[in-house]
Amino acid sequence: MDVLSDAIATMRTGRPHSSRRDEYAPWGMRFESSDGAGFHVVLQGSAWLLPAEGEPVALGPGDVAFLAHGRGHALASGVDVPLEDVRLRPDGTWPEPPPPRPLTGTSTVLLCGAYQLDRARAHPLLSELPDVVHLPARVGAHRSLRAAVELLGMELEEPRPGSDTIVTSLLDTLLLYILRAWWQRERHGSGHPTGWSAALADPAVAAALRAVHGAPSHPWTVEELGALGGLSRAAFARRFTTLVGEPPLTYLTWWRMTTAGRLLRTDDIPLRQVAQRTGYTSEFAFAKAFKREYGVAPGQYRRRAS
Repeated sequence: MDVLSDAIATMRTGRPHSSRRDEYAPWGMRFESSDGAGFHVVLQGSAWLLPAEGEPVALGPGDVAFLAHGRGHALASGVDVPLEDVRLRPDGTWPEPPPPRPLTGTSTVLLCGAYQLDRARAHPLLSELPDVVHLPARVGAHRSLRAAVELLGMELEEPRPGSDTIVTSLLDTLLLYILRAWWQRERHGSGHPTGWSAALADPAVAAALRAVHGAPSHPWTVEELGALGGLSRAAFARRFTTLVGEPPLTYLTWWRMTTAGRLLRTDDIPLRQVAQRTGYTSEFAFAKAFKREYGVAPGQYRRRAS
């Protein structure tokens, strides 16, 4: 997989969930903090996003708001209306929407969704996102994102055979489109992108990241990774460290251990194979490195995860 897809895959747990909600002013919903991430899309009407910190954000038709860090927030028809608590079920699913109120106010149609994430291995690519990613609807902008929103809205409005699988796939797609739209805006919105936006835009660093993610078992050297982008060892090491925030081999080790944790959680392959897939020639060396990173032995980690 590519770097962005890998970053999502390492953090994702369980299935994403969503619901379509019809609200009539005045209305207000308060969402408590969670380990996951959430999004709100205004299909019709308008709404106010009220973050725990910072200024209210006005949302219009087609606007997307993504809350990457699971911090508490509210969504309402106005900035001063009473708020009702909305809590997800223990399995992460949304509660059933309340019965429609009498049509006494203006109508707002919303798509609300949640992703369950493992914050213990948060990829820095996601960690640097702001609390609220607001993607306003603009003619001709983010067409793939708009198409995914429209398809998701249709499936939730009229569930049909296969909708459960389609909705789950569309939610995965929507998350990637949201992140892609954000980094694209960051990359082109200013002449000096920073952080992971700059790292993914830099040909040499991006080539090295793709190589590490594509073959974590390979015995990469700094010189070999730099050669992929046509840079000397020293020049590549400086550029990679500046943009990614840590030296190349430090990131390689982190990614190997993150990959190992995912394999132990999701696959029932022997520890020897996990070691081989993550670049360790012996099970002993792998177990030692894993315990140094996670604080427990690989077998114990697997048992806890199961």
